[in-house]
Amino acid sequence: MTDRLDPQIMDAVRASFARQNAMGLIRAELLVIAPGRTEIHLPHWQGVEQQHGFVHGGVVGMIADSAAGYAAMTTVPQGASVLTVEYKINLVAPAVGSKLIARGTVLRPGRTLILTKAEVFGIDEGREKLCAVMQQTIMVMYGKDEK
Repeated sequence: MTDRLDPQIMDAVRASFARQNAMGLIRAELLVIAPGRTEIHLPHWQGVEQQHGFVHGGVVGMIADSAAGYAAMTTVPQGASVLTVEYKINLVAPAVGSKLIARGTVLRPGRTLILTKAEVFGIDEGREKLCAVMQQTIMVMYGKDEK
């Protein structure tokens, strides 16, 4: 992978994220887009909490899935899209802090399948604490326009 991302690919990633109504619903933002990696930031607010005040594991999975998926999208040709085939997530600590950051990374790019990972960190007073680790398989779709 190169150090610079084609501006058209970056625009396609941003536009796709903007169409994900679920990310808007939970107030997530895509703040880093680079070749083979992205970051999604999520403020900790009452609407994403479970009964103990932690960010719900399903929400943690949402941002991990999207961060890794968009990292994969940075590696596909213009006009191609990506779709999650499967992922496995380990919730290793309660998701607490003022915000969460999901960092998606491509482990192995491919023409048909892409292997990715995501790590989700809770941020508290500037300190990061790992709360989830995910591994994912992404399918590359050619000739399928996004909505």
